[in-house]
Amino acid sequence: MLRLKSPPSINQFTQTIEKSQASRLLKLLSHYSPEDRATKKKRLQSEAESKNKDPKTGHVGPKPNHLKFGLNHITTLVEEGKAKLVVMAHDVDPPEMMCFLPALCRKKEIPFCFVKGKARLGKLCHTKTATCVALTDVAKEDLRDFDDLRKAFTAQFNDNTALRRTWGGGIMGIKNQHMMAKREKLREIELAKKANM
Repeated sequence: MLRLKSPPSINQFTQTIEKSQASRLLKLLSHYSPEDRATKKKRLQSEAESKNKDPKTGHVGPKPNHLKFGLNHITTLVEEGKAKLVVMAHDVDPPEMMCFLPALCRKKEIPFCFVKGKARLGKLCHTKTATCVALTDVAKEDLRDFDDLRKAFTAQFNDNTALRRTWGGGIMGIKNQHMMAKREKLREIELAKKANM
């Protein structure tokens, strides 16, 4: 796969964040992991039994703030400008399915990044894999970390023009590299002979 040349829109998925940033990001995202079925059932049951509901919304308290996941859902959130940070997996197959999302995030000025492994994102959402996740809001205690990550990702991905212009692949195997080096040497020898004549 390294030999095949890939256009910049697909090659950008190989530019993932480093380990320290990834651990900080995943720690932040884990605070907003959606509730599993059992806890959601308990919460909804207690809300239904509760007497002091809000007359407008019908909910007992504020709506819980969770990670949003799923490509279609996140595309809608980005288009509406509700997403504050988008995290995409680098190993989405086929990558063409998601290559429009970074461009959309750039257009809407929403910070985004690429993380290694769709299984890591899936674990946050209680699914096997997740192609991308988004945060729409954060709690006050996580605001400082969130702002640091947003600034870093904006500089690293949104404002990075080299990322949009660099082609990937085109790396030949070791035998081919040696053959090309031999050809280059022979060409240099010939040029030296012509210069001496």
